Amino acid sequence: MSISEQTINPLSQFMYALKARETKRQWPNRLKVVFDFLGLPGNLDDQARQFMTLCKEEGIPVIQNRIMEFISYQVQRSQNGEISLSTIPNYLKAMKLFCEMNDIHVSWKKISRGVPRGRQAANDRAPTRDEIQRLLEYPDRRIKPIVYTMISSGIRIGAWDFLKWKHIRPFHNEKGDVIAAKLIVYAEEADEYYSFITSEAYASLKDWMEFRTSYGETVSDESWLMRDIWQTTNMNYGAKLGLATAPKRLKSSGVKRLLERALWFEKF
Repeated sequence: MSISEQTINPLSQFMYALKARETKRQWPNRLKVVFDFLGLPGNLDDQARQFMTLCKEEGIPVIQNRIMEFISYQVQRSQNGEISLSTIPNYLKAMKLFCEMNDIHVSWKKISRGVPRGRQAANDRAPTRDEIQRLLEYPDRRIKPIVYTMISSGIRIGAWDFLKWKHIRPFHNEKGDVIAAKLIVYAEEADEYYSFITSEAYASLKDWMEFRTSYGETVSDESWLMRDIWQTTNMNYGAKLGLATAPKRLKSSGVKRLLERALWFEKF
């Protein structure tokens, strides 16, 4: 074995090509599903090294055939209602990238012929005005700025892990009125981009920050847009309460749970 073969880490080669945050989170898991099917033991790093050895010992045609078997197995699962057809190409994308980054020349054209096409669009739809209004009735001051911001900007839940007050930049007209605001999403990350929110959404965020200030929090440009709650005279529902003057960031998982509680509340 040459020095280059000893030092090159096949999993690192794969991870190097992953740029977006969600891709870094999801694709290694999808790759492991393929490796598990191939019967490779250990963690993902161990499996990646064993796969490279398998390619050399068994040959590319054998590996190609095993990948086809994996696709056929997943197709059968989809026919049994265990998974959606649209998830199958995702496994293939991860495996294809791993092979490309490690110079494994599999005929993906042959393999892709057996990959079914899933639905090109989900069954999701935009909420109606009435549904949004009922959602906003949930007794938590954070609901309004969260809902207004997400609806007007189109950001995903994960964006809340990065949003600070400095990432909201209002635009004013000649009269000094706020007409919209620019939203910096995933600031200082490789996948940073910007979007816009309505003046109503900006006003709800500003009201929320001013409310926090009124209870003693020192709000600055570095303050997280969403934080934990604290005891006030108008909060009478059960929740884990923090201190107004010691804010803790509300992570995207917390925002998700808050929206889920509001949706459950809306049903009743």
